[in-house]
Amino acid sequence: MPLDPQARTVLDAMDELGLPPNHTISPEEARANQMARPRPQGPEVAKVEDRTIANGDFQVPVRIYTPAGDGPFPVLSWFHGGGWVIGNLETADCVSRQLAVGADCVVVSVDYRLAPEAKFPVPFDDCYVATKWISQNATSINVDPSRIAVGGDSAGGNLAAGVALAAKDRGDLFIAFQLLVYPVTAVDFGSGSYKDNANGYLLTMDGMKWYWKHYLSSEADASNPYAAPLAAKDVSGQPPALVITAEFDPLRDEGEAYAKKLKDAGVPTTATRYDGMIHGFFGMSSVLDKGEQAVSQATTALKAAFAANKEAAAR
Repeated sequence: MPLDPQARTVLDAMDELGLPPNHTISPEEARANQMARPRPQGPEVAKVEDRTIANGDFQVPVRIYTPAGDGPFPVLSWFHGGGWVIGNLETADCVSRQLAVGADCVVVSVDYRLAPEAKFPVPFDDCYVATKWISQNATSINVDPSRIAVGGDSAGGNLAAGVALAAKDRGDLFIAFQLLVYPVTAVDFGSGSYKDNANGYLLTMDGMKWYWKHYLSSEADASNPYAAPLAAKDVSGQPPALVITAEFDPLRDEGEAYAKKLKDAGVPTTATRYDGMIHGFFGMSSVLDKGEQAVSQATTALKAAFAANKEAAAR
């Protein structure tokens, strides 16, 4: 399909801002430029609370969104995108609110430490520790520890997949579902989607090389499944997954390859490519109809997974 006209309008508006590509500036400048971009407002939720979770000597900030109702609620541990280098609780606020309201679940948005100041595995560890804290402190935030999902967009999808893999490996955390939105899954710039979408569609090949350079501590990390989930030798027993990809996205093929890997291992997996869309569209539902559709698909999938898990636990 051709590029969606709404996506073209978004790209033109981005160009008009005149901000330099991230890979040409410092991480600090990239973060400042991201905060300068307009951000949509999400729906109202019953309660929003900022807390911190200890990971060693560091306190990981989290923002907890609670929908209306009595609970205990299912819960989504959500990790924002931004190439592990940019992004924070504010940039994740709108989507977190949409997911909390749409899926009728508590959303715990995790403000993990950023690279290059904190390289792999630190951001991954922050996400794992935060999700484990949710399980161990469920009563304090009015959630059901048997209905925990992980999710994220882009680098956040990478972190969510990594947390799910580690949860099975370590056996100390139950994950009921994983929501992977155009996830980063491999250090591989030779895919068809990288070649076709290297430039001109918001996320670029040069940008991803810049992100990976800042995130990885060594070349060996590129084959660590917690950093690059597609490198996992065995994904059997992983939680059911929804993998959302965009046609005009360098990350399209690796996201779909990970979905296939899950399916081939017998993991219930839905993979949906949104034709005509660009990287980041999930967070642009206020201006992209297909962004709104993708958020709706995500919340519907979360609700179904939580309901199925509750039924299974009741048997």
